[in-house]
Amino acid sequence: MPAPLIGPVIGLSTYREPARWGVWDQHADLLPTSYARSVELAGGLPVLLPPQAAEAAAAVLARIDGLVVCGGADVDPARYAEEPHAATGAPRTDRDTWELALLEAAAQSGTPVLGVCRGLQLMAVAAGGSLVQHLPEELGSAAHDPGGDGFGEVGVSVVPESRLAGLVALEQLDVRCHHHQAVRRHPGLEVVARADDGTVEALERPGEQFWLGVQWHPEVIADAGLFRGLVEACGG
Repeated sequence: MPAPLIGPVIGLSTYREPARWGVWDQHADLLPTSYARSVELAGGLPVLLPPQAAEAAAAVLARIDGLVVCGGADVDPARYAEEPHAATGAPRTDRDTWELALLEAAAQSGTPVLGVCRGLQLMAVAAGGSLVQHLPEELGSAAHDPGGDGFGEVGVSVVPESRLAGLVALEQLDVRCHHHQAVRRHPGLEVVARADDGTVEALERPGEQFWLGVQWHPEVIADAGLFRGLVEACGG
C-alpha cells in the first residue's frame, strides 16, 4: 500500500481556561475545533501549542512548518505602553508572553504565520504598534461585536495585488467578526483590507515570508483560502 500523504505541521496557539467536561471541572488548554478542521481541510496537520515559557518558542518553531496565532482575550495594554480602558479585559499574561515569543521566533526562522483576530492584534503589537481598546466608543456602533457568542457581519475591501487578494480572489468580502478592539498603529506592516467604517481588517508584512493577519474569523465560515495559503506556503 502507498504511504499516506502527510501535510505540513501547523501549530495553533490555544486558550487556557476553566472548563467542564464529564466529571471534570478544572483549567484546560483548549481551542474551538473549527481551527483544526480548517487546517485539516487545507491539507495540514494541526497541533496545539498551549502557553509555555517564552524560552521554548524557538525549539517549538523548529518542529513545526507553520503557525496560526488564534483568537482570544484582549492583549494587555501594558504591551503597548497604555493604561487599560474600562472595557478592556483582564490581562492573560501567559498567552501574551507565549504568543509574542512565537511571533518573534517565527520572524527569525521565516516560518509562515497566519494571525486570526487577537492574532492580528498581536502582530501589530509585536511590530511596536498599538490598539484601539474599545472600538464602539470610536465608531458609535457595536457592528464588529454584537455581544455574547455571536458574530458581526462586516463588509471588507481588499487591496488589489496584495497577498490577501490572491488568496480570496475578491476585492469585496462579507466577513464574520467578533472583536471590540482593533489595530491603531502597525509599523512595518501594510494594511491590505479595511472594513467599510475604516477599521483595519488585515495586515501583511512586505517580503517573501507568509505573514498575514486578519481581524475576522475565517475558521467559522467556508475557508476563503487563508488556511490553504498558509499550508501552501509551508510546502503543502
